Amino acid sequence: MTKRLIAGLLMFVILSVLVACGTPTTGGATSAPAAGGGATSAPAASSGGGTTLILGGYSTPREAYGKIIPLFKQRWKDQTGQDLTFQESYLGSGAQSRAIVEGFEADIAALSLAPDINNIAKAGLITHDWTATPTQGMVSDSVVSFAVRKGNPKGIKDWADLAKPGLQVLTANPKTSGGAQWNILALYGAAKRGHVAGVPKDDDAAATEFLKAVLKNVTVLDKDARTSITNFEKGVGDVAITYENEVLVGRQNGQDYELVIPSSTILIENPVAVVDKSVDKHGTRKAAEAFVSFLTTPEAQQIFAQYGLRSVDAGVAKATASQYPAVADLFKIDFFGGWKDATPKFFGDDGIFTKAIAEVQKS
Repeated sequence: MTKRLIAGLLMFVILSVLVACGTPTTGGATSAPAAGGGATSAPAASSGGGTTLILGGYSTPREAYGKIIPLFKQRWKDQTGQDLTFQESYLGSGAQSRAIVEGFEADIAALSLAPDINNIAKAGLITHDWTATPTQGMVSDSVVSFAVRKGNPKGIKDWADLAKPGLQVLTANPKTSGGAQWNILALYGAAKRGHVAGVPKDDDAAATEFLKAVLKNVTVLDKDARTSITNFEKGVGDVAITYENEVLVGRQNGQDYELVIPSSTILIENPVAVVDKSVDKHGTRKAAEAFVSFLTTPEAQQIFAQYGLRSVDAGVAKATASQYPAVADLFKIDFFGGWKDATPKFFGDDGIFTKAIAEVQKS
């Protein structure tokens, strides 16, 4: 038996024990860690007449959910008289999506980008049109930005600075992290749109060469956005490409790094969906749908805003606009033809990023 197989079996046993026992996490909820390879969740129905909802989320907004979930639990109790328990699992968005497809029975998927929800739908686990909401299925926004050291000693002001020789750059791995896919698209899009010094506008070859130049400076490809910023907090690297809200939350928690918003960047849109197959199996559809609806209420949106996420509610967005720096050139995934075009073009087997990182790693 190989060491890798033994380690995998041990991890499965540990995760199974955690699911069965309930490990405390943010906000006093319990954790149901997602595991690939067909791992399943604990039963959602409780013997005492209450309900357990299983949330499979991406790593970045866990603090926000730690505040939102207790509010929803109290509202559910007031409306139904029923006690509600949450089991929470947080991974990189791509990893969480795969875990759900492979057997983790999350009732709700709260991920970083639409393709990760769509992959669950393609597996037949989400059967309704999850985009048929006033916010098209999105619950929060952010922008790709930079975390730099206190005082910005490397003088990092925009994308072109990330290609400086000798600079140490951190970003997550697009193969496991939705946030990392946003990072790559923000970088490439800024170059393609003519907002990177020395890179001609609408020149794909030049934009690709710029991508390679930055990738040469990447010292670590972490599994998710949270791990990437945590490594930066430990002193690794000169700059981290990350969500704006990761930097803002870090600063709220006493970190002294600084936020830099590049002149051109992409609008990050984070989706959520009820996983139909899970809620029907667990008998939790009503509670799950109510929770997803609650996430776009002004009350929940204000909490997302407190943790650095830009609101999808017009009123909350207007009230909190002063918290967020303006972006000179803010573009959306539509610039690339939507995810249906962007995913294979950049992250497929022959994608721009896939070939670029392979070339850089080989060299």
